[in-house]
Amino acid sequence: MRQHVMELLRAGIAAAAPGPAVARAMPDLLAQPLAAGGCWHVVAVGKAARAMAAAALEALQGEPVAEVLVVTNACNDAALAGARVLQAGHPEPDEAGLAAATEIERLLSRAAARDRVLALISGGASAMLPAPAAGLSLSDLQEVNARLLRCGADILQTNLIRQQLDRLKGGGWLRLSQAPVHALILSDVPGDDLRVIASGPTAGPIGGPADAARVARDLGIWDNLPLSVRTVLARDQAMPDTGPDRNRLIGSNGQSIAAMVAAGAVKAGLALQGDVQLCAEGLVALALDAAPGMPLAFGGETTVRLQGRGMGGRNQELALRFAVEAERRGLGSGWIFAAMGSDGRDGPGEAAGGIVGPDSLDLMRAQGIDPEDALARNDSTPALAAADALIVTGATGTNVADLAVFLRRA
Repeated sequence: MRQHVMELLRAGIAAAAPGPAVARAMPDLLAQPLAAGGCWHVVAVGKAARAMAAAALEALQGEPVAEVLVVTNACNDAALAGARVLQAGHPEPDEAGLAAATEIERLLSRAAARDRVLALISGGASAMLPAPAAGLSLSDLQEVNARLLRCGADILQTNLIRQQLDRLKGGGWLRLSQAPVHALILSDVPGDDLRVIASGPTAGPIGGPADAARVARDLGIWDNLPLSVRTVLARDQAMPDTGPDRNRLIGSNGQSIAAMVAAGAVKAGLALQGDVQLCAEGLVALALDAAPGMPLAFGGETTVRLQGRGMGGRNQELALRFAVEAERRGLGSGWIFAAMGSDGRDGPGEAAGGIVGPDSLDLMRAQGIDPEDALARNDSTPALAAADALIVTGATGTNVADLAVFLRRA
């Protein structure tokens, strides 16, 4: 059962392979020739940036290419011939990301009207490219990011606020470049809203400063934000004009779920969305009615409110909460549930997620770990490790949010 579930998850990840997705999209971009004297400027950002750039370089052989810049996180930052690869922090923005953002601004500003910019965008790019708006510092953005992570903000709320505080987000790339910007986008956002993916560098903003301020108040973090941030969000600003967008979605969580269904799973009605505990309860309710031998496939991204200082991630926490809820609801024996990040990383550790069954909680307790206490401290990693219930894959080179599978023995 464990092998079957992991095969389904691997099918979902394979469907989001960034290289083939870029390769399929490039002929359409190359069908229209460059203007006389023009050239390509390629910038790839996010967890899948290196693989996307490699495929683009292959397709651009014989084309005039001025420069290729790749910004990605550790584990995905191997050297790439013909490109400059920069590492940036994730999920916390850092000085390296600030320097990378400056390099992207220079690249975009150098592109002439006769040129074209090829933007290759994948999940994680928002945190990797901090470019503080006037009056703000990197430390301001880091404080905002930390509070958004702790309070359980969803990706739309998080990126709405980020957009108001940053020069490159919410269409910033379009405002900087004289050349047309053609974007190929790998979505890590449920619903695939292009304004939300990577905070919309090549799309319009989600909302304005007043919308961001309202969300910050709704989340209960407004009074704790730096004064400089509250000042920026209190400004009366018109929505910026980003001009025309040329965005194309080339991969998504939905496409990965479709691949899992093609491999034998059944698409379930509940997405991985919202509070992780409520999601776990909904998943167990579906599991109680699941047909034996028919895997259920799920995709999306839950939110976790950090109350402790333990080690874990949203998928590990979801797996542990599922096991606890399954025991409480009497799900019985002969089942397995797995949840993982499609990028191969779940939180700050090395695990990609968690895979649990009816014996997992007993194995934890046998080693002196109380699962409920571990959840109260957001300490799912050591609890799952005690039950041999961690999924460890290493970086997958892609990122289309999270995938999960439930299977009951036939």
